[in-house]
Amino acid sequence: MKQRVLFLCTGNSARSQMAEGLLRHLAGDQFDVYSAGTHPVGLNPGAVIAMQELGVDVSAQRSKSMDELFDQGFDYVITVCDRAKESCPRWPHTGHLVHWSFDDPAAATGSREEQHQAFRTVRDQIKARIEEFFLVGR
Repeated sequence: MKQRVLFLCTGNSARSQMAEGLLRHLAGDQFDVYSAGTHPVGLNPGAVIAMQELGVDVSAQRSKSMDELFDQGFDYVITVCDRAKESCPRWPHTGHLVHWSFDDPAAATGSREEQHQAFRTVRDQIKARIEEFFLVGR
């Protein structure tokens, strides 16, 4: 039976969306993966582009509220931003509540290339954390 994982962020636009896509891509045969936001704002195009660079298509994913999933049980609920951690209620029926802090790439300033590099950097940090947490030793 697959373990259920929820990545939770504030806007469910970039970090949690990338985490959902990465874990599904890397180990979707082992995990049912979801993402949601405390205040969803829509899928960020920068996240879609950064993921396409790895051959992962997240364009069909949608930004959704944590309220849509609140009554579901998860083996892991992982907050990927500090604000989500602060506002995340105790999730019912959760095996593990974990926090990973990543900068918000959508808040990056500078040139278009500098902004895009922020998405790449966070994407790569998330990928490394997923590989370490879920895949090492399996």
